[in-house]
Amino acid sequence: MTEPTTRLTSEQQHLVAQVTRRLVEEFAGMFSAETIQRFVGESQDLLEARSRITTWLPILIERFARDRLRALARVEGAAAGGRPGVLFLCVHNAGRSQMAAGWLRHLAGGAVDVFSGGSEPAGSLNQAAVEAMAEVGIDILTEIPKPWADDVVRSVDVIVTMGCGDACPVYPGKRYEDWVLDDPAGEPIEVVRRVRDDIERRVRALLSGLGVPARP
Repeated sequence: MTEPTTRLTSEQQHLVAQVTRRLVEEFAGMFSAETIQRFVGESQDLLEARSRITTWLPILIERFARDRLRALARVEGAAAGGRPGVLFLCVHNAGRSQMAAGWLRHLAGGAVDVFSGGSEPAGSLNQAAVEAMAEVGIDILTEIPKPWADDVVRSVDVIVTMGCGDACPVYPGKRYEDWVLDDPAGEPIEVVRRVRDDIERRVRALLSGLGVPARP
């Protein structure tokens, strides 16, 4: 008997098919339906292979495939419009890199393409980080920890690493910044707030270096 090629339920597979249709509409005029279907399939294979729990895989597949397609659009000059791209990397993509991405999206107001990833993505976000960001009016609740993708690394201008060490990808010609930050994992909200505020200062400095004005 042939072994199943996926651990997803029939309902989850239907959701992934809907993901493909949404992305085909979203990237219409940039990429063919075949290219998008291939990216969704590759993203599913990669994420399914490294996930112990499949409950949220359709959502994660959509986020991961969308990031990879956005990156490809940047490389091919189809969508960047001169915007710089920044990738934040940490180990679990659950706290520091998610807060940094949240700050950059908020302060840049669409003037920067923002990505984040982890070398060993966690199963969920650090809830203290979600709470701390909500206190300053930034919602990261719907974000999901995901791995970094080679497509994304190649497409960005700046890669900011936060404690992932040798696991972080290194590509010649890229601008790297290593931010030494306390890991908020398991810390009380008071500590997470300090990390949040430290990240805000660094993101503002990053924007200044990119020549992008921060929103008030």
